[in-house]
Amino acid sequence: MFSIITTLQSNLMTDSLKNLWLSTGFMTSLTPIWQNLIMMAIACVLIYLAVAKEFEPNLLLAIGFGMFIINIPGAYNILYGTYGYTFAIPVEVDGEMINQTLIYNNQALTGTIEELAKILGVATEDIKSLGMMDKVHLIENKVFELFPQYKDSIVISHEVVENQGLFFYLYKGVEWVIYPPLIFLGIGAMTDFGPLIANPKSLIMGAAAQLGIFVTFIIAINIGFTGEEAASIGIIGGADGPTAIYVTVKLAAHLLPAISVAAYSYMALIKVIQPPIMKLMTSKKERGIVMEQLRPVSKTEKVVFPIAVTGIVGMVLPSAIPLLGMLMLGNLMKESEVVPRLTNTAKNELINIITIILGVIVGSKATADVFLNTSTLLIILIGVFAFAFGTTGGLLIGKIMSKLSKGKINPLIGSAGVSAVPMAARISHMVGQEENPNNYLLMHAMGPNVAGVIGSAVAAGVLLAIFG
Repeated sequence: MFSIITTLQSNLMTDSLKNLWLSTGFMTSLTPIWQNLIMMAIACVLIYLAVAKEFEPNLLLAIGFGMFIINIPGAYNILYGTYGYTFAIPVEVDGEMINQTLIYNNQALTGTIEELAKILGVATEDIKSLGMMDKVHLIENKVFELFPQYKDSIVISHEVVENQGLFFYLYKGVEWVIYPPLIFLGIGAMTDFGPLIANPKSLIMGAAAQLGIFVTFIIAINIGFTGEEAASIGIIGGADGPTAIYVTVKLAAHLLPAISVAAYSYMALIKVIQPPIMKLMTSKKERGIVMEQLRPVSKTEKVVFPIAVTGIVGMVLPSAIPLLGMLMLGNLMKESEVVPRLTNTAKNELINIITIILGVIVGSKATADVFLNTSTLLIILIGVFAFAFGTTGGLLIGKIMSKLSKGKINPLIGSAGVSAVPMAARISHMVGQEENPNNYLLMHAMGPNVAGVIGSAVAAGVLLAIFG
């Protein structure tokens, strides 16, 4: 009797340890462990830049940690949920290509690995001891064996189908494009359009800085991306993370991880990217130009401005209203001075909460299987050119306006035409002060900078109107 009890206890202990091992991240990871480790290392670099170098920590810290935590082996199944797989083949229906799910034994080949194994007749014990990737490969090979005629055309898609976790629900704010407009509401509540109203010509610089969007769009088209994908990649040049997310979710959601990480990362690194271009394109004399103080702007002008912009742009480009409308609502709340409690909430608690959630969720989409591929790396590389061309476009118009004004406009403020508020304006100010300590360009640069916010929203509206 004692030996039987001992044997049962031993078997129970063995089974418990075996189950514990099978539940570890090493066995449930959706990707090879070495890829997870590479992504975790990249995440640590972003966290280092945020903490040690203070490169826009409000953005990079959350993005870096989101990237780190999601690439811990096995974390995806907990934070997002259990992956399900669908095996389909492309077919033409009424002149349109659709993916039609394969049928085996009168059952659609879709569901979790365990459900698919049951449909295909794979014994439970054959997959129970395997790691996740081995399970997936086993099911794939079984499907290819059953449908050899479709082997080269089978489309395998996967999505969360059960046990939805915290991130699955938080991501809905991105998927349903809720977060970007709310971010714009907070930005509007913090933005002073006074410099733009006082110097309307700065709107031209903000528009010119959108050059990066359209040049990048052309580059992406010419290297093989579709129109929708190229439009999403091009919007990186607007230097506006929420706008990039908004456009990408609408046009090319499968590129969201690469585009959002590239947009936010380059926004954080803008103080590294912009100064060399600014110094290359301007002379020492131009950088030292001291500009006259801007005229005072009345409260009436500031209140009328957001209403007028929303009305005019909205009628011409309705697709820009979700972003631009929320931006101008936030600004109207601020400038009217009649809802201080709502204004404070929008520019503090609301935008801070959304920034935390958005940063972590953006980072969490950068999984190894999505991130470590040629197209993603290509998008990140193109992103550098997007920012560079945006800066260049603003500087070129700045130089032209400097010549036309006979040296009254410092061309450096043109580089602030990208939508990174107020980072780009601060960089223009700092580079100007390096040449002339008495040069105070911040308020002058804020004109093109806030114009860039409007410009990126309008550019997004144009792309959505064309490809949406």
